[in-house]
Amino acid sequence: MIKILKTDTFSDWFTSLRDERAQARIQVRIDRLSLGLLGDVKFFDSIGELRIDYGPGYRVYFTRKGNEIVLLLSGGDKGSQRRDIERALIMAKDL
Repeated sequence: MIKILKTDTFSDWFTSLRDERAQARIQVRIDRLSLGLLGDVKFFDSIGELRIDYGPGYRVYFTRKGNEIVLLLSGGDKGSQRRDIERALIMAKDL
């Protein structure tokens, strides 16, 4: 099992979601990630983008540290994708 860590930025975004079904679907994707099941992922340099096909198209950005730790950097949706990717890339470089 892969250890999943969350940044404060990710946690704040996740808890701010009003749609409980969206939270549940995102959590299922994170749980699958911890089992090594990436699913629908796109990679940009040092970060991965988990794509959740629900609602506005939720995205969760992550990076790997070593073989067993995945850091969830931030989240967003299709509408804020470009800005979210830029922020996640900066966060990953600062780790």
